[in-house]
Amino acid sequence: MQFYKHGFRGGNPDVKQAAPNRRNRGINEPLPEKVDVLIAGTGPAGLCLAAQLAQFPEIETMIVERMPSNIIKGKADGINTRSMEMFQAFGFADKVKRETYWVNQTNFWMPDPKNPAHIKRAGRVQDVADDSSEMPHILINQARLHELFLEVMRNSPSRLEPDYSWEIVGLTVDSTTDDHPVTVTLKDASGLNWGGTRTVRANYVVGCDGAHSAVRKAIGGELKGDAAHQAWGVMDILANTDFPDVRQKCLISSANEGNLLILPREGGYLFRMYVEMDKLRPDEKAAQRKLTQHDMIAAANRIIKPYSLDVQEIVWWSIYDIGHAISDKFDDAPEGSGRNPRVFTAGDACHTHSPKAGQGMNVSMQDTFNLGWKLVHVLQGRSDASLLRSYSKERLTEAKRLVETDHKWARVMSAPTTQAEREGIEEPRIIRQFKENLEFTGGLAVHYDPSALIGPATWQALATGQTIGRRFHSAPVVRVSDAMQMQLGHVAEADARWRIYAFAGKADGTDAVSAIHQLADWLETDANSPVVKHTRKGEDIDAVIDVRAVFQQTFDQLAYEKMPSLLKPKTGKLGLQDHEKAFCVDHKGLGDIFDMRGINRDQGCLVVVRPDQYVAHVLPLDAHQALADFFAGFLLPA
Repeated sequence: MQFYKHGFRGGNPDVKQAAPNRRNRGINEPLPEKVDVLIAGTGPAGLCLAAQLAQFPEIETMIVERMPSNIIKGKADGINTRSMEMFQAFGFADKVKRETYWVNQTNFWMPDPKNPAHIKRAGRVQDVADDSSEMPHILINQARLHELFLEVMRNSPSRLEPDYSWEIVGLTVDSTTDDHPVTVTLKDASGLNWGGTRTVRANYVVGCDGAHSAVRKAIGGELKGDAAHQAWGVMDILANTDFPDVRQKCLISSANEGNLLILPREGGYLFRMYVEMDKLRPDEKAAQRKLTQHDMIAAANRIIKPYSLDVQEIVWWSIYDIGHAISDKFDDAPEGSGRNPRVFTAGDACHTHSPKAGQGMNVSMQDTFNLGWKLVHVLQGRSDASLLRSYSKERLTEAKRLVETDHKWARVMSAPTTQAEREGIEEPRIIRQFKENLEFTGGLAVHYDPSALIGPATWQALATGQTIGRRFHSAPVVRVSDAMQMQLGHVAEADARWRIYAFAGKADGTDAVSAIHQLADWLETDANSPVVKHTRKGEDIDAVIDVRAVFQQTFDQLAYEKMPSLLKPKTGKLGLQDHEKAFCVDHKGLGDIFDMRGINRDQGCLVVVRPDQYVAHVLPLDAHQALADFFAGFLLPA
């Protein structure tokens, strides 16, 4: 973590210097007439976007919420490894790791072949495959996650806070103007103004307002899908039990009483149960059965025989029916119109699914992590507004994959076990499917197609473990200046900047003739360099593209004083030298990044990474023109 860049300030370094001329917020303060971005909904998708935009006080952001405050309990709880990698960029991954339950193993229980009325452990699977990520799979109260994003917003230069108790009741887009063309009608939901309305004009609106999204309906979007006609209950409880695996994630299949999931939660005592309840008629909803928390506890006790549950406190519970649906559009731009979008939907507003694969909250946040930096680029004038068309294209593909996989998984979970599975003759289908899904459930299966933002695989062989279109896979390194052992991916922040990681060839050191030195000199001084071309006068040299180098020698074998000046830039108001741009292999035993990520040792390479942590390109160190052409495809000249 770096601070004091613009001068010494005491106190909590997470609290950024407040920007001047901030909007006054409060229940009696007037709403703004115009904003750059209006976000509807303070769920994970909305807050993830707001936390990004809050770092840019020149972008006027507003986030509205129908409810009077943040939630306290309930809703989603699963955070996959990909989301944890993203939390690192926001600066609160360590806090999450400290507070939460880590899912290390998933256990499977099935009917005991000798006594099918009782269950028996049938297998265990390591929940996060070795070296799939440096992050754990964790479980946390969604309300707590909201608090962490709200804290990032509150500590940002813009001191962004939600406007609670305002509900969107109308939205229109004037396609004849570029001056705040979206008019949003908000209704007071607090009761203070008797349902009074206000209008706010915005350049862009993002609907993160759930499955019944008013934003989606306003742009003509419709959720289409199907239902599994099965009622499930979910319950957070404090309970005593003789079931031995209550502090491990468990998938339990009984012979005749249905299925049960147990998910331990943060704090050591709380756990969640998903309980299979009644089959539903095609025309029936779960709410019509009027099932209660007592029905859920009774069903759980039937499923886990010979064990039992003694519930001491019910923290939260809900009954729901499984459905899978996806919107036919993620933005308001008509198909084939060539018009750039002004209104977007994200999260449950454009895709819904069962909660048992643990993907809802994760995919929702990844939607807006994808969109956030693109909005920043466009609103700062660094990219043409056509960049925003890529949001729908990229995220719609992933939403379809999510719904298809979740659809399959929900049916596997509800399917009865076979005699061969119970007797151990064949591996149970649920375990087999779970193993196959590990990359998907970790959030690591996302693979964006080639586009202006994703280069061709021409030079993929130079970095076989950093697949173009997939997330940048971090690995251990040592920082040269201070011999700090760390993860390379952790240098990336949620700051809308691109990263270029230059991996040095075997013979490369800090000599002026080395490929790294020649690359750095070209990037810093040549008129055709993307760093020169896209960085504005007066900005830090790494304001748009952050260049880092990784050497194969150990830190004590490198002459730091001979490092190219681009790797020791002077930045900030005081022009202070940044000593955190050069790295080398980890010689302390955690692993060699060149071996771990398939980096060509002889030639080295460039790995270009997007602001949302996805690998955009792999190139040779001397492919200067190809690098310049790539960035020119979406960044405007400064």
